[in-house]
Amino acid sequence: FQVKSENKKTIWNTEEVPEGSEFDDTWDPREKPEYEISFKQHVGTEDVFFGMTGKDPSTACCEDIVIKIKLPETKYSDITLDIQDKVLDLRTPKKKLLLHLPYPVNSKEGRARFLSDEETLEVTLRVSRKFDFINFS
Repeated sequence: FQVKSENKKTIWNTEEVPEGSEFDDTWDPREKPEYEISFKQHVGTEDVFFGMTGKDPSTACCEDIVIKIKLPETKYSDITLDIQDKVLDLRTPKKKLLLHLPYPVNSKEGRARFLSDEETLEVTLRVSRKFDFINFS
């Protein structure tokens, strides 16, 4: 098995390199914060009582990903957050998180809020899957 590349000196194709790998720094001494990923689904009475829209409790029917990141002893102004289509990159002076997301997201339509009393950053991202406009319209 031989892979043909455009340039003879390259050792891998660009398709083989995962998105977000340019952010990964194994030599960075900052620790990884605790985080939790959950999925959110918009349901109405037609879903709960009648099951008319065909939604089920699986992640395939969820519209949003909610990521809660614990950031103790951190101020809101110290947080740097970068969202790509498949990668979340969070950096603070003491913590660093590079998270490859389970589904592609719409990086332009996200919300983030810092809950200072819980010392938690809550990031809500809209999932962007093919054919969602058909499944969830």
